[in-house]
Amino acid sequence: MSTIIYPSPIFGPVHSRRLGISLGINLLPADGKICSFNCIYCECGFNEDHRPTLPMPTREAVAEKLEAKLRQMQAEGQLPDVLTFAGNGEPTFHPHFAEIVDDTIRLRDRYCPQAKVSVLSNSTMIHRQQVHDALMRVDNNILKLDTIDPDYIMKVDHPNGTYDVNAIVSHMKDFKGHVIIQTMFMKGQCNGESVDNTGEEFVGPWLEAIKEIRPQQVMIYTIDRETPTQGLEKASREQLDAIRDRVIEAGIPCSASY
Repeated sequence: MSTIIYPSPIFGPVHSRRLGISLGINLLPADGKICSFNCIYCECGFNEDHRPTLPMPTREAVAEKLEAKLRQMQAEGQLPDVLTFAGNGEPTFHPHFAEIVDDTIRLRDRYCPQAKVSVLSNSTMIHRQQVHDALMRVDNNILKLDTIDPDYIMKVDHPNGTYDVNAIVSHMKDFKGHVIIQTMFMKGQCNGESVDNTGEEFVGPWLEAIKEIRPQQVMIYTIDRETPTQGLEKASREQLDAIRDRVIEAGIPCSASY
């Protein structure tokens, strides 16, 4: 099983199915993974298999490397569509996440003002005021909500410590619409149990939560890369399209990536 451990603090650009030409900002160590989830479908593999030995990059190193890369891309005549906080785990874990967001916005305004600043987060830190406020300042505040079924979350996302999905939904509502919800739909099995969340018992309650949150957009997707757990399967195009159409019918823009 191959996994992807991203360079740090800058990687790419890469082509994102949902965001276009994306320059990645990885606030986590370059030799391992740090995350509050341990998802069975994560392209970076399981946390326990990739314990880092290097430190997180400093705020100063992130700004320096980002500026150097943007200068290079400017000289080559191909600037990014988006600057994306992603990489080897949960970006909001970094102790200077909020300050790095501000540095990134400043450099974006200088070198590629048309680009969007995006954060891909699993939502576990959004109860922290500094994280909330920083996410309010980015263009694309993309937060994960795979389901609202607690048993499914424990089986698939494997959160570390306490995870209260109702509290997560409440904090998502606090963004007052300045949030994009991202949801993984898939089929198959893990340890002999179904991990199919495309059925009505999962989609119906999830959709009601989406209606409560009233995000600016919803992004649904399915497995695209090799996963650390065998037996997982892609949701079908027809299934994703049907879920997408229900979100749109609720008056919320939605895209599906296959």
